[in-house]
Amino acid sequence: MTFPQLLLCLSLSMLCISSKPTEKKDRVHHEPQLSDKVHDDAQSFDYDHDAFLGADEAKTFDQLTPEESKERLGKIVSKIDEDKDGFVTVEELKAWIKFAQKRWIYEDVERQWKGHDLNEDGLISWEEYKNATYGYIL
Repeated sequence: MTFPQLLLCLSLSMLCISSKPTEKKDRVHHEPQLSDKVHDDAQSFDYDHDAFLGADEAKTFDQLTPEESKERLGKIVSKIDEDKDGFVTVEELKAWIKFAQKRWIYEDVERQWKGHDLNEDGLISWEEYKNATYGYIL
């Protein structure tokens, strides 16, 4: 091997060693966030309220007095306690949070459906979809 070839190999080796590694792709499926609020209990409980109640219901609770809020939360806790033993388990709480999130999704789908079903026949034709989405004139 000649000196220029040796120098070239050595240079390429150093370049490969010093190069930045490629970004590692995350192969884990992460569940969506329960709220778009920052999760910092030292500042506020907005994240927890959104996760526990759902975004719309949390807005309603923000308008209540502490007494009204406590009364309503007591009623909700009774719904969460599925086995009626007076305690809310982690599994019961997880089930409730999933229920609250799904309820919001179903309500949003219903709202979207009504917005696209312009002739209110329970079906959405391509023409209705185009008109509702892109603003074409009927």
